Amino acid sequence: MFFGEYSHALDEKGRIRIPSKLKAGLGEYVATKGVDNCIYIFSKSYFENEFLDSINRISAYALNGQNAVRAILSSTFEVEEDNQGRFVIPASLREFAGITKNVVSVGVGKRIEIWDEQTWKNYNNQTSFADAIKELNNN
Repeated sequence: MFFGEYSHALDEKGRIRIPSKLKAGLGEYVATKGVDNCIYIFSKSYFENEFLDSINRISAYALNGQNAVRAILSSTFEVEEDNQGRFVIPASLREFAGITKNVVSVGVGKRIEIWDEQTWKNYNNQTSFADAIKELNNN
């Protein structure tokens, strides 16, 4: 279970390190496009055993479903860390998320989200905690 918010920055080569409090228990992991222009980080075991199971239930003949499958899986990368625990965020994901320098990593249950710092601030300014809680009651 991932939770919390951590600010950090890309280095000059576009690398980051997952904050240690989030990385505990992550193991090997993958990165992919997420909603609201952030990057999702999933443990490889969760991605392969649960996430892909839900995707594989979508009929190969469901046009909209297959569009989503393609969009997600074509943007998914296995993460390879260097000996200092850093990894390069692929350029396509950095561009998608608008990440240039400062980032925020957010623990969101079974995933970690990586946000451009300003995009995260804008999201938080537009999203009321009270409204978010009301939405939980509607589900």
